[in-house]
Amino acid sequence: MRSAYGVETVRAAERALMARLPEGALMQRAAAGLAAACAELLGKVYGSRVVLLVGSGDNGGDALYAGARLARRGAGVTAVLLAPERAHAEGLAALLRAGGVVGAAGSAEEVLLRADLVVDGIVGIGGRGGLRPEAARLVETVRRSRAAVVAVDLPSGVEADTGEVRGAAVRADLTVTFGTYKPGLLVDPAREHAGVVRLVDIGLELPAEAELEALQHADVARLLPVPAAESDKYRRGVVGIAAGSARYPGAAVLAVAGALRGGAGAVRYVGPAAEAVIARFPETLVSDRGPAKAGRVQAWVAGPGAGDDAATVAEVLAAEVPVLLDADGLRLAERDAVRARTAPTLMTPHAGEAAALLGVAREEVEGARLAAARELAAVYRATVLLKGSTTLVADAAGGAVRVNATGTGWLATAGSGDVLSGLGGSLLASGLTARDAGSAAAYLHGLAGRFASEGAPAGAHDVADRIPRAWRDVRR
Repeated sequence: MRSAYGVETVRAAERALMARLPEGALMQRAAAGLAAACAELLGKVYGSRVVLLVGSGDNGGDALYAGARLARRGAGVTAVLLAPERAHAEGLAALLRAGGVVGAAGSAEEVLLRADLVVDGIVGIGGRGGLRPEAARLVETVRRSRAAVVAVDLPSGVEADTGEVRGAAVRADLTVTFGTYKPGLLVDPAREHAGVVRLVDIGLELPAEAELEALQHADVARLLPVPAAESDKYRRGVVGIAAGSARYPGAAVLAVAGALRGGAGAVRYVGPAAEAVIARFPETLVSDRGPAKAGRVQAWVAGPGAGDDAATVAEVLAAEVPVLLDADGLRLAERDAVRARTAPTLMTPHAGEAAALLGVAREEVEGARLAAARELAAVYRATVLLKGSTTLVADAAGGAVRVNATGTGWLATAGSGDVLSGLGGSLLASGLTARDAGSAAAYLHGLAGRFASEGAPAGAHDVADRIPRAWRDVRR
């Protein structure tokens, strides 16, 4: 699992560690890891041209010390000081002793355009807002160069705690982060600026519970239900699907596909698309008597393609089993009815749906995804899976928000969310908590999308068909 901690937590851990170490030792640890990563990216250090963009804080000091190490290995290292009077004095002295030079920020364009590698040490993890104009001009020059860009701890201009990007910011090929991941390295839109992220262990002692966590294969494998010898369909989990309409029968078919491929012992379908569902999946149990009389289920999925059927959504919310709300179900569900539920509720909006529920512009949600997911979970007293390039799962009870980046842009296709809702419902029916079901569903759905597309367009039904492959890949 990748765990991310906020700025204040990281700084407290750094202060505690520095109190036990010789002065400057912690920065040297960071600089050694940074220099090694830069050398690996360069391939050949001797004779390479390296430019350091150096701000006024410890972030700039890390860059200067790393530059000194590269200079001693034969690189031509130039430091561009954005605040010369506040540059890290010891780091600058080390660079000069190693043969590095200082270039003026006002005449840096030529040296940047000739660089093989640019090290971004402008702003550290405490930065807020976008880059200032002078720094932004330098970063624009870097963008026009052919240089590889390495960010120190976090790309300058992105916000460490939130993943927000409020102005000009560095786009790195590699970010070398120290001690722990920061939320902004895992959450879009900041994640897009980080490139490949490399963690350097500097010995920090951090709290047991992180602020953000990203599950890996082994973590998801431990969550996935595996039937025992005595399992029957009820022990494996029966999921009810209340979805589809005359206009959108395919939504019902795709939600059922996601549930069946996701390991449900059985699927009960309620809605007007029964004929289409049975034609594709004859094992589905259909009912025309409404959710309350459809038969035994361990979880419900409500909303995909439901149109304006508010009565069915209300009936599902009245059930005393876990419920997943998606698509039209999010719009039709009464907030107070969701808040009053005692059984778990998992809501799966995309940014536009989340914005409508919160009464804000879509751009506001997309720019501050972490805050939006947390707020929506608190407002509805539910677990929220906010879909997007990075999927976030926030729990009403608080705790670490989970982030998933297995998805691909090819998943942005009609019906993909319906498959995810069925998959999530099947995991809820198996007994997983809403947080675990949402996390595992997002992970498997993302992998299935990658397998389905493999660099080419694919439809939602292709994604559903690849869920078993994703399941096998995780459990290997």
